[in-house]
Amino acid sequence: MAYTTSGLSALSYANGFTLWHYRTTDLVATVDNAGYFDEAATMLRVGDFLFVNTGIGTAPAHGVMVVVSNDAAGVDVSNVTAFGSIDSD
Repeated sequence: MAYTTSGLSALSYANGFTLWHYRTTDLVATVDNAGYFDEAATMLRVGDFLFVNTGIGTAPAHGVMVVVSNDAAGVDVSNVTAFGSIDSD
């Protein structure tokens, strides 16, 4: 699939930094590819964090990504740092 604007929400912002949330049915391996967030290039800044909930309904993965580059046309984010994915009981 592809990035959807309705899945991206700003949670907080200060001092040129924004904390975002993104929710999608796309798999995490797709979401962390360079270019996935290109349509949001005017909003995302280098250093912004994205809390992500990916693979909703199929293979859920949750974590945080950081915007590592944005040249106003192409956005690249770090690989996801997973959290809350293990439930041992």
